[in-house]
Amino acid sequence: MGEVALYDISKRFTLRIDGAVHTVQALSRVSFKVHDGEIVALIGPSGCGKTTVLRIAMGLETASGGKVAVDGREVRGCGHDRGMVFQFAELLPWLTALQNVMFGLEMKGMRGAELRATATRYLELVGLSDSLNRRPHQLSGGMKQRVGIARALAIDPKVLLMDEPFGALDAQTRETMQAELLELHVRTRKTILFVTHDLDEAVLIADRIVVMKHGMVQEIMTVPLSRPISASCGALPTSRKPAIACGKRCMNRPRRCTSTIVCRGGWKPLECYGVDMNAGEGSVRPRTETARRERSDG
Repeated sequence: MGEVALYDISKRFTLRIDGAVHTVQALSRVSFKVHDGEIVALIGPSGCGKTTVLRIAMGLETASGGKVAVDGREVRGCGHDRGMVFQFAELLPWLTALQNVMFGLEMKGMRGAELRATATRYLELVGLSDSLNRRPHQLSGGMKQRVGIARALAIDPKVLLMDEPFGALDAQTRETMQAELLELHVRTRKTILFVTHDLDEAVLIADRIVVMKHGMVQEIMTVPLSRPISASCGALPTSRKPAIACGKRCMNRPRRCTSTIVCRGGWKPLECYGVDMNAGEGSVRPRTETARRERSDG
Protein backbone atom coordinates (compact mmCIF):
# COMPACT_ATOMS: atom_id res chain seq x y z
CA MET A 1 0.00 0.00 0.00
CA GLY A 2 1.02 3.63 -0.45
CA GLU A 3 -1.90 6.04 -0.09
CA VAL A 4 -1.08 9.64 0.82
CA ALA A 5 -3.76 11.85 2.32
CA LEU A 6 -3.51 15.58 3.07
CA TYR A 7 -6.11 16.98 5.44
CA ASP A 8 -6.60 20.77 5.61
CA ILE A 9 -2.89 21.54 5.38
CA SER A 10 -2.01 25.16 6.19
CA LYS A 11 1.41 26.76 6.39
CA ARG A 12 2.44 30.21 7.62
CA PHE A 13 5.91 31.67 7.42
CA THR A 14 7.10 34.54 9.61
CA LEU A 15 9.53 36.94 7.94
CA ARG A 16 11.42 39.90 9.36
CA ILE A 17 11.81 42.67 6.77
CA ASP A 18 13.44 45.99 7.74
CA GLY A 19 12.83 45.22 11.39
CA ALA A 20 9.11 44.54 10.89
CA VAL A 21 7.59 41.09 11.30
CA HIS A 22 5.42 39.86 8.43
CA THR A 23 3.35 36.68 8.25
CA VAL A 24 2.95 34.95 4.89
CA GLN A 25 0.14 32.43 4.39
CA ALA A 26 1.79 29.93 2.03
CA LEU A 27 -0.92 27.24 2.18
CA SER A 28 -4.56 27.39 3.18
CA ARG A 29 -6.59 24.22 3.89
CA VAL A 30 -5.06 22.04 1.16
CA SER A 31 -6.77 18.65 1.01
CA PHE A 32 -6.49 15.78 -1.47
CA LYS A 33 -5.50 12.11 -1.65
CA VAL A 34 -3.06 10.15 -3.80
CA HIS A 35 -4.29 6.59 -4.02
CA ASP A 36 -2.07 3.51 -3.98
CA GLY A 37 -0.23 3.15 -7.30
CA GLU A 38 -1.55 6.47 -8.63
CA ILE A 39 0.40 9.37 -10.14
CA VAL A 40 -0.90 12.80 -9.14
CA ALA A 41 0.63 16.01 -10.52
CA LEU A 42 0.64 19.29 -8.60
CA ILE A 43 0.60 22.21 -11.00
CA GLY A 44 0.30 25.96 -10.66
CA PRO A 45 2.23 29.25 -11.00
CA SER A 46 5.48 29.91 -9.16
CA GLY A 47 4.93 30.69 -5.50
CA CYS A 48 1.55 28.93 -5.25
CA GLY A 49 2.83 26.44 -2.63
CA LYS A 50 3.48 23.28 -4.68
CA THR A 51 6.94 22.58 -3.28
CA THR A 52 5.81 23.47 0.25
CA VAL A 53 3.10 20.79 -0.01
CA LEU A 54 5.71 18.27 -1.14
CA ARG A 55 8.14 19.17 1.64
CA ILE A 56 5.40 18.84 4.25
CA ALA A 57 4.45 15.45 2.81
CA MET A 58 8.11 14.39 3.05
CA GLY A 59 8.45 15.69 6.59
CA LEU A 60 11.02 18.37 5.74
CA GLU A 61 8.57 21.11 6.79
CA THR A 62 6.03 21.17 9.61
CA ALA A 63 2.48 22.25 8.77
CA SER A 64 0.93 25.09 10.75
CA GLY A 65 -2.37 23.24 10.63
CA GLY A 66 -3.82 19.98 9.35
CA LYS A 67 -1.98 16.69 8.88
CA VAL A 68 -0.48 14.31 6.32
CA ALA A 69 -0.97 10.54 6.56
CA VAL A 70 0.61 7.65 4.67
CA ASP A 71 -1.58 4.55 4.81
CA GLY A 72 -3.43 6.08 7.74
CA ARG A 73 -0.29 6.80 9.78
CA GLU A 74 0.37 10.48 10.46
CA VAL A 75 3.63 11.90 9.14
CA ARG A 76 5.82 13.29 11.93
CA GLY A 77 9.10 13.81 10.12
CA CYS A 78 11.12 12.11 7.40
CA GLY A 79 10.77 8.37 7.02
CA HIS A 80 11.77 5.51 4.74
CA ASP A 81 8.17 5.08 3.63
CA ARG A 82 8.73 8.19 1.47
CA GLY A 83 11.47 8.95 -1.04
CA MET A 84 12.14 12.34 -2.64
CA VAL A 85 13.61 13.35 -5.98
CA PHE A 86 14.67 17.00 -6.15
CA GLN A 87 14.79 19.37 -9.11
CA PHE A 88 18.58 19.13 -8.96
CA ALA A 89 19.95 15.69 -8.14
CA GLU A 90 21.95 16.93 -5.10
CA LEU A 91 24.44 14.07 -5.39
CA LEU A 92 27.46 13.90 -3.08
CA PRO A 93 30.27 14.97 -5.45
CA TRP A 94 33.02 12.82 -3.86
CA LEU A 95 31.00 9.60 -4.28
CA THR A 96 30.37 7.56 -7.41
CA ALA A 97 26.86 6.95 -8.75
CA LEU A 98 26.85 3.55 -7.04
CA GLN A 99 28.10 4.98 -3.74
CA ASN A 100 25.45 7.73 -3.82
CA VAL A 101 22.71 5.11 -4.03
CA MET A 102 24.44 2.96 -1.41
CA PHE A 103 24.58 5.93 0.95
CA GLY A 104 20.79 6.13 1.15
CA LEU A 105 20.59 2.40 1.80
CA GLU A 106 23.22 2.65 4.54
CA MET A 107 21.07 5.31 6.25
CA LYS A 108 18.29 2.71 6.24
CA GLY A 109 20.60 0.22 7.94
CA MET A 110 21.50 -2.07 5.04
CA ARG A 111 24.99 -3.61 5.10
CA GLY A 112 27.13 -6.26 3.41
CA ALA A 113 26.69 -7.82 -0.01
CA GLU A 114 23.00 -6.92 -0.11
CA LEU A 115 23.92 -3.22 0.02
CA ARG A 116 25.95 -3.23 -3.19
CA ALA A 117 23.63 -5.64 -4.99
CA THR A 118 20.55 -3.53 -4.24
CA ALA A 119 22.20 -0.26 -5.33
CA THR A 120 23.44 -1.91 -8.52
CA ARG A 121 20.00 -3.32 -9.31
CA TYR A 122 18.30 0.08 -9.08
CA LEU A 123 20.95 1.80 -11.18
CA GLU A 124 20.42 -0.89 -13.80
CA LEU A 125 16.69 -0.24 -13.55
CA VAL A 126 17.22 3.40 -14.60
CA GLY A 127 19.66 2.46 -17.37
CA LEU A 128 22.99 3.30 -15.71
CA SER A 129 24.62 -0.13 -15.58
CA ASP A 130 27.63 1.26 -17.51
CA SER A 131 28.08 4.29 -15.24
CA LEU A 132 28.24 2.80 -11.75
CA ASN A 133 31.72 4.14 -11.00
CA ARG A 134 31.35 7.61 -12.48
CA ARG A 135 31.31 10.63 -10.18
CA PRO A 136 28.68 13.36 -10.60
CA HIS A 137 30.94 15.65 -12.65
CA GLN A 138 31.30 12.81 -15.15
CA LEU A 139 27.52 12.46 -15.62
CA SER A 140 25.14 14.47 -17.81
CA GLY A 141 22.14 16.25 -16.30
CA GLY A 142 19.79 13.43 -17.27
CA MET A 143 22.14 10.81 -15.86
CA LYS A 144 22.36 12.68 -12.55
CA GLN A 145 18.57 12.72 -12.31
CA ARG A 146 18.52 8.97 -13.00
CA VAL A 147 20.88 8.48 -10.07
CA GLY A 148 18.56 10.61 -7.93
CA ILE A 149 15.58 8.49 -8.94
CA ALA A 150 17.51 5.28 -8.29
CA ARG A 151 18.55 6.58 -4.86
CA ALA A 152 14.93 7.36 -3.95
CA LEU A 153 13.59 4.03 -5.27
CA ALA A 154 16.33 1.90 -3.70
CA ILE A 155 15.02 2.40 -0.16
CA ASP A 156 11.74 0.89 -1.41
CA PRO A 157 9.44 3.72 -0.29
CA LYS A 158 5.69 3.45 -0.42
CA VAL A 159 5.50 6.92 -1.95
CA LEU A 160 7.79 8.76 -4.37
CA LEU A 161 7.75 12.56 -4.11
CA MET A 162 9.17 14.40 -7.14
CA ASP A 163 9.83 18.15 -7.12
CA GLU A 164 10.11 19.27 -10.76
CA PRO A 165 12.71 16.55 -11.41
CA PHE A 166 12.97 17.33 -15.13
CA GLY A 167 12.64 21.11 -14.95
CA ALA A 168 16.37 21.80 -15.29
CA LEU A 169 16.86 19.46 -18.27
CA ASP A 170 16.87 20.34 -21.95
CA ALA A 171 13.70 19.56 -23.92
CA GLN A 172 14.95 16.37 -25.59
CA THR A 173 16.34 14.88 -22.37
CA ARG A 174 13.18 15.87 -20.51
CA GLU A 175 11.00 13.97 -22.98
CA THR A 176 13.23 10.91 -22.64
CA MET A 177 13.03 11.06 -18.84
CA GLN A 178 9.25 11.43 -18.94
CA ALA A 179 8.95 8.26 -21.00
CA GLU A 180 11.37 6.42 -18.69
CA LEU A 181 9.41 7.50 -15.61
CA LEU A 182 6.24 6.03 -17.09
CA GLU A 183 8.08 2.77 -17.79
CA LEU A 184 9.41 2.72 -14.21
CA HIS A 185 5.92 3.24 -12.88
CA VAL A 186 4.64 0.27 -14.86
CA ARG A 187 7.41 -1.88 -13.34
CA THR A 188 7.26 -0.65 -9.73
CA ARG A 189 3.65 0.60 -9.33
CA LYS A 190 4.86 3.21 -6.84
CA THR A 191 2.53 5.95 -5.65
CA ILE A 192 3.90 9.23 -7.07
CA LEU A 193 3.21 12.87 -6.17
CA PHE A 194 4.81 14.96 -8.92
CA VAL A 195 5.31 18.75 -8.93
CA THR A 196 5.58 20.48 -12.32
CA HIS A 197 5.00 23.85 -14.03
CA ASP A 198 4.28 22.14 -17.36
CA LEU A 199 0.63 21.29 -18.04
CA ASP A 200 1.58 19.08 -20.99
CA GLU A 201 3.96 17.12 -18.75
CA ALA A 202 1.28 16.78 -16.08
CA VAL A 203 -1.24 15.33 -18.55
CA LEU A 204 1.33 12.95 -19.99
CA ILE A 205 2.50 11.59 -16.64
CA ALA A 206 -0.40 11.87 -14.19
CA ASP A 207 -3.68 10.07 -13.57
CA ARG A 208 -5.04 13.20 -11.89
CA ILE A 209 -3.95 16.84 -11.77
CA VAL A 210 -4.28 19.09 -8.72
CA VAL A 211 -4.33 22.74 -9.82
CA MET A 212 -3.11 25.19 -7.18
CA LYS A 213 -3.19 28.97 -6.92
CA HIS A 214 -2.45 31.31 -4.00
CA GLY A 215 -1.79 28.37 -1.67
CA MET A 216 -5.16 26.73 -2.29
CA VAL A 217 -6.47 23.88 -4.42
CA GLN A 218 -8.44 25.38 -7.30
CA GLU A 219 -9.46 22.19 -9.06
CA ILE A 220 -8.72 18.47 -9.27
CA MET A 221 -8.95 17.03 -12.80
CA THR A 222 -8.88 13.43 -14.00
CA VAL A 223 -6.69 12.85 -17.08
CA PRO A 224 -8.74 11.06 -19.77
CA LEU A 225 -5.93 8.82 -21.00
CA SER A 226 -5.86 5.10 -20.28
CA ARG A 227 -2.87 3.41 -18.62
CA PRO A 228 -0.27 2.43 -19.49
CA ILE A 229 0.36 5.32 -21.87
CA SER A 230 2.47 4.24 -24.84
CA ALA A 231 3.67 5.72 -28.12
CA SER A 232 1.08 3.62 -29.94
CA CYS A 233 -1.79 5.63 -28.45
CA GLY A 234 -0.34 8.89 -29.81
CA ALA A 235 0.12 10.41 -26.34
CA LEU A 236 3.87 10.19 -25.85
CA PRO A 237 5.86 13.15 -27.19
CA THR A 238 8.06 10.77 -29.21
CA SER A 239 5.16 10.24 -31.63
CA ARG A 240 5.36 12.22 -34.87
CA LYS A 241 1.66 11.95 -35.69
CA PRO A 242 -0.60 15.01 -35.82
CA ALA A 243 -2.89 15.53 -32.83
CA ILE A 244 -5.52 12.84 -33.34
CA ALA A 245 -7.96 14.32 -30.84
CA CYS A 246 -8.67 17.52 -32.75
CA GLY A 247 -7.53 16.52 -36.24
CA LYS A 248 -5.03 19.37 -36.61
CA ARG A 249 -1.30 19.70 -36.18
CA CYS A 250 -0.03 21.50 -33.14
CA MET A 251 0.68 25.12 -34.08
CA ASN A 252 3.64 25.49 -31.72
CA ARG A 253 5.37 22.14 -32.31
CA PRO A 254 3.99 20.76 -35.60
CA ARG A 255 6.33 17.74 -35.65
CA ARG A 256 5.10 16.38 -32.34
CA CYS A 257 1.91 14.66 -31.33
CA THR A 258 -0.14 16.73 -28.89
CA SER A 259 -1.34 15.50 -25.52
CA THR A 260 -4.97 16.38 -24.91
CA ILE A 261 -7.44 17.09 -22.15
CA VAL A 262 -11.23 17.33 -22.01
CA CYS A 263 -12.72 20.79 -21.54
CA ARG A 264 -16.08 22.44 -22.08
CA GLY A 265 -15.50 22.84 -25.79
CA GLY A 266 -14.48 19.20 -26.31
CA TRP A 267 -10.96 17.97 -27.04
CA LYS A 268 -8.30 20.64 -27.42
CA PRO A 269 -4.53 20.33 -28.04
CA LEU A 270 -2.51 21.28 -24.96
CA GLU A 271 0.38 22.60 -27.04
CA CYS A 272 -2.00 25.21 -28.44
CA TYR A 273 -4.22 25.83 -25.41
CA GLY A 274 -3.39 26.80 -21.84
CA VAL A 275 -5.41 26.56 -18.65
CA ASP A 276 -6.70 29.97 -17.63
CA MET A 277 -6.95 29.92 -13.82
CA ASN A 278 -9.65 32.63 -13.95
CA ALA A 279 -11.77 30.93 -16.60
CA GLY A 280 -13.78 28.81 -14.16
CA GLU A 281 -13.85 25.16 -13.31
CA GLY A 282 -12.87 22.73 -16.05
CA SER A 283 -12.41 25.36 -18.74
CA VAL A 284 -9.54 25.81 -21.15
CA ARG A 285 -9.03 28.99 -23.15
CA PRO A 286 -6.88 29.45 -26.26
CA ARG A 287 -3.71 31.44 -25.92
CA THR A 288 -3.91 34.77 -27.71
CA GLU A 289 -1.41 33.91 -30.44
CA THR A 290 -3.12 30.61 -31.16
CA ALA A 291 -6.55 32.23 -31.25
CA ARG A 292 -5.33 34.72 -33.87
CA ARG A 293 -3.94 31.91 -36.00
CA GLU A 294 -7.16 29.95 -35.78
CA ARG A 295 -9.20 32.96 -36.87
CA SER A 296 -6.87 33.54 -39.80
CA ASP A 297 -6.97 29.84 -40.76
CA GLY A 298 -10.75 29.82 -40.57
